[in-house]
Amino acid sequence: MTEETAVYTHGHHESVLRSHRWRTAENSAGYLLPRLRPGTAVLDVGCGPGTITAGLAARVAPGPVTGLDAAADVLATAREAVAERGVTNVAFVTGDVGALDFPDDSFDVVHAHQVLQHVGDPVGALREMRRVCRPGGVVAARDADYAAMTWYPASRELSAWQALYGRVARANGGEPDAGRRLLSWARAAGFTDVTASADVWCFATAEERAWWSSLWADRTESSAYARHAVEGGHATPEQLAGIVDAWRAWGARPDGWFTVLHGEVLCRA
Repeated sequence: MTEETAVYTHGHHESVLRSHRWRTAENSAGYLLPRLRPGTAVLDVGCGPGTITAGLAARVAPGPVTGLDAAADVLATAREAVAERGVTNVAFVTGDVGALDFPDDSFDVVHAHQVLQHVGDPVGALREMRRVCRPGGVVAARDADYAAMTWYPASRELSAWQALYGRVARANGGEPDAGRRLLSWARAAGFTDVTASADVWCFATAEERAWWSSLWADRTESSAYARHAVEGGHATPEQLAGIVDAWRAWGARPDGWFTVLHGEVLCRA
């Protein structure tokens, strides 16, 4: 077990939660859904506002689902999310993926979405997820890969955003290009039966462009990421303002297209 050392780059600004609340089991955990059955006991690590958790819980009911997050305040939003959906088989707790407060062999499925990129020891986190997973169960992880994100039309400022985010995330102890590393991390954690895959989010309609560009403009302007960028000496407020303008300009382009690549692993315990 290892105590978490990395700083969560995004924080919980409204623009961050706006993105997280959009995520569902269908658009963010499709690779895992065929493995779920009624009665399955699930641990959702880094559950955030609970929208993915609620979808997983609906599929495994009456199986017990535990949503875990390091931030106690975001769990109030998660409880509201499951209550709105009428899901009753979920409990939420605070905790650290590097030192899970559960006995060995507690869950059939241990899931983490966009978590390992933000922890200081992702291999250690996977070992902990493996420890609490029952023999024959599944550890599932999915993470974005920032360097593999691509868009049209080309933009010098958005390229600057991509490089800047990488610097800030690594200075905070994380690994923004986690998607491509999941298979290697899983093997280093001791898994020998690993199925690796990839999937994308694509933002190309007017509505999708407006939503994606607005939330990243707002993050670059007002979130913890913006503060880390300036206080860490990675960017000036003027440089961030230029990136904000570029996000809004891209969002207004009728030919704008953006894709986010994710790596995925299903690891048999």
